[in-house]
Amino acid sequence: MVKPAWTKGIVGVVALVLALLSSHAMGGAQQPKTWKIGVLVSSSKSVNAARDEALRQGLRDLGYEEGKNIAMEYRYAEGRTDRLDKLARELVEQKVDVIVVGGTQVAVAAKKATSTLPIVVAGAGDLVEAGLIKSFMYPGGNVTGVARMSADFFGVRLKLIKEVLPKALQVTALSNPKNPGHSRSLKDAQLGAQASGLTFQTVTARIPNELDGAVGAAAKGGASALFVMTDALFNSHVPQIARAALRNRLPAVYDRIDFVEAGGLISYGVNLPDLSRRAAEYVDQILKGAKPGDLTLVQPTKFDLALNLKTAGQIGVTIPPDVLKRAGKVVK
Repeated sequence: MVKPAWTKGIVGVVALVLALLSSHAMGGAQQPKTWKIGVLVSSSKSVNAARDEALRQGLRDLGYEEGKNIAMEYRYAEGRTDRLDKLARELVEQKVDVIVVGGTQVAVAAKKATSTLPIVVAGAGDLVEAGLIKSFMYPGGNVTGVARMSADFFGVRLKLIKEVLPKALQVTALSNPKNPGHSRSLKDAQLGAQASGLTFQTVTARIPNELDGAVGAAAKGGASALFVMTDALFNSHVPQIARAALRNRLPAVYDRIDFVEAGGLISYGVNLPDLSRRAAEYVDQILKGAKPGDLTLVQPTKFDLALNLKTAGQIGVTIPPDVLKRAGKVVK
């Protein structure tokens, strides 16, 4: 039986459609979705290099690789915290799928820019006090990640001051009034100081030009030691703070190793690259469909103690042998 000519036309059209669908399916399999990950940083690319690499490594371990299924968008404030809001808006305009931030002020800037895009924090202060989450267990909203501060953490740093300076009477905290997390953190630090038998005072700096004067004021005010609060401004001017403390012969303790490398006496704090690696786990869960508001924040697990013996000699401080043994890094 001879088929009508019009049936051949239909068969041809069907075959063409099937071929196009097959080609599209194969193309889709060869070109998986590329997720866009934004990273907002208060400091510079060079200062944040170790943390950036740790985040990328954490993502690689979970199957994400630049050029294949993720694209990274970085924004660095270069120590100018007044630029954070603008840079956060830029990332939102780039239509990133998630924004990774470090520090309370950076997290606040990201939250101002978006209440819908997921924000993953790789270490920050009191996010509840800053109004970014409802609680660490049930954050709600669009912010989650790795926490960083606790009253116990302050207690350890203050205990170090007493170990290294057994005759210390007063500790003075360097704080930034513009930091939304410092109000609660200062209360925790004060309680820790009182528990260690120390009186507690504060000096403040809002801009780089106020840092030298604040450290000098702490020394003139009778401080036995300077307790530097974690802050985006301070993190971006670590060498300046270290030099000011040395100039005033004021023992100072911070929470990051680069402070000791820059001439500071003591640092004790979380391992910063580890925070970024763990943040990658949150990014993975979010890209797989989890809501940030449902992801409980975790506490850091790795802490580093570093000492600068050269600085100790210059300001007349003797580091006890048992403290020296616990140090993971010693600058001589």
